[in-house]
Amino acid sequence: IQVKDKDYLVVGSTPEEMVNLGYKPIGKNFPVFLHPKTKEEYALARTEKKIGKGYHGFKFYTSPGVTLEEDLKRRDITINAIAEDEDGNIYDPFNGKDDIRNKIIRHVSDAFIEDPLRVLRVARFAALDFEFKVKTETLDLMKKVVLSGELKSLSVERVVTEVTKGLQGKNPDIMLH
Repeated sequence: IQVKDKDYLVVGSTPEEMVNLGYKPIGKNFPVFLHPKTKEEYALARTEKKIGKGYHGFKFYTSPGVTLEEDLKRRDITINAIAEDEDGNIYDPFNGKDDIRNKIIRHVSDAFIEDPLRVLRVARFAALDFEFKVKTETLDLMKKVVLSGELKSLSVERVVTEVTKGLQGKNPDIMLH
């Protein structure tokens, strides 16, 4: 699949340092900044804790001490928890490359259930390529999120975005299933 966007992660910095370097913050409580020239998004390494309902019900913890692995652990699926540094070194603490090779969609941790959008993202990823299979354990967590009623907290715009992307896949009926 062709790369459509890049996510930049900054480890070992602070919001104040980012602003001093000319980056522009996006929002008040979200540790993401726009590059002064390219306008690409740079996110501070962070951990998060669920404090309320829905996609926005998180408190973020950023610190220069948050490690790359800690940040990657909060990701939804293993194939989205792979990083590459500026020298081309690959960091894959949750074996996402193996899951790509084996055509598996698997959650990173049980924190998966904290964000209802992840249910739609997994369904979208499954629809992109009919050879990828969602692990039973991940499907079980998806069902738990659905039964919790948390999907109702998602904005219509987020749902439409994920469903539209899924419908553009090779096997869109998988997303609907």
